[in-house]
Amino acid sequence: MVMAAWKRAGVCLTAVAVVTGLAGCQDGDDGGKAGAQAQAQTQTEAAEVLQAAFKKTSEAKSSKVRMTIAMPAGMEGGGTMEMSGVQGWDPAVMDVTMKGSAFTAGAPDAPEQVRMIMLDEALYMDMGAAQAAQMDGKRWMKMDFGAMADASGDAELRKQMTGSLENMNQDPARQLAVLLGSPSLKHVGPEKVDGVETQHYKGTLSVEEMLDANEALDDLFTEQEREQLVANMKKTGLKGYDTEIWVNEDDYPAKMVVGMTTAQGTMKMTSHFSDYGAEVDVEAPPAGETFDFMEMLKELESLGAGAGSAA
Repeated sequence: MVMAAWKRAGVCLTAVAVVTGLAGCQDGDDGGKAGAQAQAQTQTEAAEVLQAAFKKTSEAKSSKVRMTIAMPAGMEGGGTMEMSGVQGWDPAVMDVTMKGSAFTAGAPDAPEQVRMIMLDEALYMDMGAAQAAQMDGKRWMKMDFGAMADASGDAELRKQMTGSLENMNQDPARQLAVLLGSPSLKHVGPEKVDGVETQHYKGTLSVEEMLDANEALDDLFTEQEREQLVANMKKTGLKGYDTEIWVNEDDYPAKMVVGMTTAQGTMKMTSHFSDYGAEVDVEAPPAGETFDFMEMLKELESLGAGAGSAA
């Protein structure tokens, strides 16, 4: 149950981390010199709006979030996952609840929903009462990315592991920063989102453009690793990213939608944000109710080695 649940959660969270690269560019024809000038003016105005939104969102440092990730049935972990709770950035923290078919598919004993906490370079997942009964009352699984990276003694590995963990926390400030790195933007117009007036922007981005715009990835990969990443992503049939963002009258993102087109279909992540600046009081679960995932794997490996020696 633990391994299966973690794998499903990992697939969903990896998908979230991948779509951290948000940006947009205008589609359509050039319309001649006048059209190009008008487009440039529109892009400048859009950039000014998003720059203001980035500044305010960065300063807010927290928000409530509702996220839905829909993955094609043909993709591993396919189905729908919903996530809701609070998140903070600078530092990155999160306390959310996950549920959905992408998480529970193929595991009848899996809990209907799982609470997840991210704090101090560690990820905690509440595996439920059934898991606690098998683990001496320990229902929380801990993945300490910082400790694992430190144990390796590899500074580059540490940077990659903790950076990947931060990418799981899809804070809107980071997403706006990437969007501002886009070569162009398109303003769709005013729309209501969750009952409030917003301005709607949209665009598309290739795999290479996403990586170029996402400065958060610069420290995670060498140039050679980046090239391999692009090649691997293209092998999956990934065509690019369709991005939409709605900014409210207070200059905060109210909604973001990212669609990734692949050979298996389109994966879509829809996020709703509210209560910017809300208090994010995140605490680690009690130590007596927590088991370390990596320590458990080491124990299982030692038992396996012992059994082999006895044989």
